[in-house]
Amino acid sequence: MLWYVLRRLVYILPILFGVSLVCFSLLHLAPGDPMTAVMPEFGSEELIEQIKRSYGFDQPLPVQYFRWLLAVLSGDLGTSIVQDRPVWNELAPALVNTFQLAVFGVAISLVAGIGLGLLAGYTRRLVADRAITTTAIVGVSVPHYWVGLVLIAIFAVSLGWLPAMGKAPPSDAFGFDDVRYMILPAITLALIPTGIIARSVRATVIDVRKHEFVQTLHANGLPQRRIFLHVVKNASPTVLAIIGIQLGHLVGGSILVETVFAWPGTGYLLNNAIATRDLPLLQGTILVLATFFVLLNFLVDLAQPFLDPRMKRH
Repeated sequence: MLWYVLRRLVYILPILFGVSLVCFSLLHLAPGDPMTAVMPEFGSEELIEQIKRSYGFDQPLPVQYFRWLLAVLSGDLGTSIVQDRPVWNELAPALVNTFQLAVFGVAISLVAGIGLGLLAGYTRRLVADRAITTTAIVGVSVPHYWVGLVLIAIFAVSLGWLPAMGKAPPSDAFGFDDVRYMILPAITLALIPTGIIARSVRATVIDVRKHEFVQTLHANGLPQRRIFLHVVKNASPTVLAIIGIQLGHLVGGSILVETVFAWPGTGYLLNNAIATRDLPLLQGTILVLATFFVLLNFLVDLAQPFLDPRMKRH
């Protein structure tokens, strides 16, 4: 098992290096000059060159990349061009807010997705299965930002039950008021992962139920409850991989959803950074989110052998 862990850990190192390279390169290849956010309107050439030197933008891209990479490895994500503050100072509260919203969305996705998927898998070709499958397809296909606007129109504007956007005022303890602000964005954010998880669970359960060992358990007269537990156990590794990918998207946040609800998370932060061409803030936020996604999948890889010991041999 130790060798399995070490091998998986070695695999993620080149992935993280590639993520940093792509993150740096794509942002620099995008049109526009990030220095326009801080350049004075009628600044002289000398002043412009001085500002560029202060941010290191006067160096060739390979030199800029390795300087940035060394700084990142030391824990320094740079300084926001617009706010003139360390990127970590801007990113840390946004990560906390996104994590709070993601936990709520994760709970909705897991309960609804796994529950609907199991029900559909055990009622194949029946009315319940068709209804759940249709709902899952619609949930994946409909733009979630549009769903967010519809939810705001119904529950915030028409009924007045929930706040339309923003976050509850800071308080010493997490309370009901915080939950009220998170309900609509969390449901919107969980819509697509719920549909994907439900369809994946359904397909996996149907496949496992076709295996010979399930037919043997039926022939031996094992209670349905025990057979259900065996089916769930054998379906778990595949389902866990799908869930890990979807959870990474949830925790990574959504620019559109957080912008629609003005939720001050990483998605909202990225949207503002894109609008202002704040390159250090963009690079730092994307790198942290991508790293989190890679590490989350690494943890999923480690968890799978505990559910299916046969995977330890691969």
